[in-house]
Amino acid sequence: MELALSCYTATKNFPSSEIYGLTSQIRRSSSSIPANIAEGYGREHRGSFVQFLRISQGSLKELETHVILSGKLEFLERPGVENLLAQAEEVGKMLRAMIRSLQRKQ
Repeated sequence: MELALSCYTATKNFPSSEIYGLTSQIRRSSSSIPANIAEGYGREHRGSFVQFLRISQGSLKELETHVILSGKLEFLERPGVENLLAQAEEVGKMLRAMIRSLQRKQ
């Protein structure tokens, strides 16, 4: 959830021409990560939960791509890109650990 909040903050000053472009894509992919985790958890079935965690991983990779592109287009300054990518790396580690843990229990 913190990563999504950081993404919303980071995109506040994007060009208005990007409201339906990168601004929307970054916000959508970042909010999709915790939403899929919650949806998978709510299914109350370990296999479904793992599937939704993997969907979250895909959204995370999509987010990382959009953040890198935003940096290359100079919508985000280097420290902003690095901060978001560092947060994304931490989320990725947590997702991988959770998937491994759930798979060991099966």
